[in-house]
Amino acid sequence: MGAGEVGALWALGASELAGLVASGEVSAAEVVAAQLERIAVVNPQVNAVTRLLEDSARQAAREVDRRRAAGERLGPLAGVPFTVKENIHVARSATTHGVPYFRDWVAEADAPPVRRLRAAGAIPIGRTNMPDLAIAGVHTVSQLFGDTVNPWDPRRTPGGTSGGDAVAVATGMAPLGLGNDSGGSVRNPATFNGVAALKPSYGRFPADHRMSDQDPVLGHQLFPVDGPLARRVADLRAAYEVLAGADPQDPRAVPVPLYGPRPDTPVRVGVVTDPGGRGDVHPHVRAAIEAAAAALQDAGHPVEEVEVPRLQDALDGYGALLRTEFSLAWPMLRRLLTDDSARHIELDTQRHPAVDLAGYVRQAGVRLGVQRAWAGLFERCPLVLGPVFTQPTPAPVVPRTVEEHDAMMAPMRLLTASTYVGVPAVAVPTGVTAGLPQGVQVMAGMYREDLCLDAAQRIEERLGVLAPIDPVDLADLVDLTDLADSADPVS
Repeated sequence: MGAGEVGALWALGASELAGLVASGEVSAAEVVAAQLERIAVVNPQVNAVTRLLEDSARQAAREVDRRRAAGERLGPLAGVPFTVKENIHVARSATTHGVPYFRDWVAEADAPPVRRLRAAGAIPIGRTNMPDLAIAGVHTVSQLFGDTVNPWDPRRTPGGTSGGDAVAVATGMAPLGLGNDSGGSVRNPATFNGVAALKPSYGRFPADHRMSDQDPVLGHQLFPVDGPLARRVADLRAAYEVLAGADPQDPRAVPVPLYGPRPDTPVRVGVVTDPGGRGDVHPHVRAAIEAAAAALQDAGHPVEEVEVPRLQDALDGYGALLRTEFSLAWPMLRRLLTDDSARHIELDTQRHPAVDLAGYVRQAGVRLGVQRAWAGLFERCPLVLGPVFTQPTPAPVVPRTVEEHDAMMAPMRLLTASTYVGVPAVAVPTGVTAGLPQGVQVMAGMYREDLCLDAAQRIEERLGVLAPIDPVDLADLVDLTDLADSADPVS
């Protein structure tokens, strides 16, 4: 348990709260009130929650309590508050994407994951901050709502693009957050803030990422997925069971069983310490991977060092698809962004220029080949363990050159590649080093989220839970001299 009152409702996990509400030991109204009070105390320090949904949350809590009192059957997450990123539709709430252009774009209906969480009895309690249009880099800062602060160290970024949800969950403002991941956007902030996150397989969760009722183009259909953040793996699992499944609103979502065939013995784990052999893995990150590997080995998993196949092809293919699509929409998108938020795309386009029509079409075949190569790896090692970010949490500084931008993006290469392939991954904390949380990600073959969750649970059982915490005040921080080289984004 982090700092604060032990046993306080705001400090409990989603599954614990759902159990207390179902038993009648506490009311949903008490849970919502506790979370609103925690937000009022903590959010001014970290700026993670952009807008409260107080009235509707209290009303939903009263309805949960009425149903329980009437003896009606409650959903598995009844009474559990959750936050929602500013780019996911919540009925009667603006989906702002963090920019003034969409300030008044109020959704008529919930996006599929919000609708499913509500159907399970969970309660949206607030919206959360994100970078402009979710394309403005890995730090969470928006035109409408400003900077979100890392509660472990305000000199560091909380990550992005689901940084608001990660900070809200880490500081006890909500037991669950709903974000999205199109290259690490739930896993990176989860690791920077000491919580867990699930990036599902492509097609596992239904979603609706339309902007102004326009469906996304190919790369933006294949890569972004909505996913939950929580302090405990058990809560990720509870959200996973609610969010998965086919849905008429998203024809990509498939009716795959939640749990695949149970292995007779613990499966083999491939450990990727330095993806692509770039040589930039910080000792603290390396130690986190070694600790997680040892935890899995202690749980009976055979462990071996591996390399993910065709890493550079995956990175190049990801860049070619997305930057080509951005190039077509860039004249319009650029007008919605500040110079700083636009610079991320402009620098990335220099690293991955748009390709012609033939090159764009060719990428479909490249991606299939990379997926086939990764499927071969998962046949031999059903689980793959590796870094989330190969450097310590950086400062929230905007890169100004291609070299600085490459130094910011290269540590995320395993996040990018796994997104490109479409496989599931769970980010899970491993401990605290020099005052900063550390973590790893566990990946598996398509639609084997169950294997990822099982492995993450075993890591958590052996290495512990880091949050909730009270935000650290800058004046209370000691000089972390051993991390001085990581205080800028080009370390």
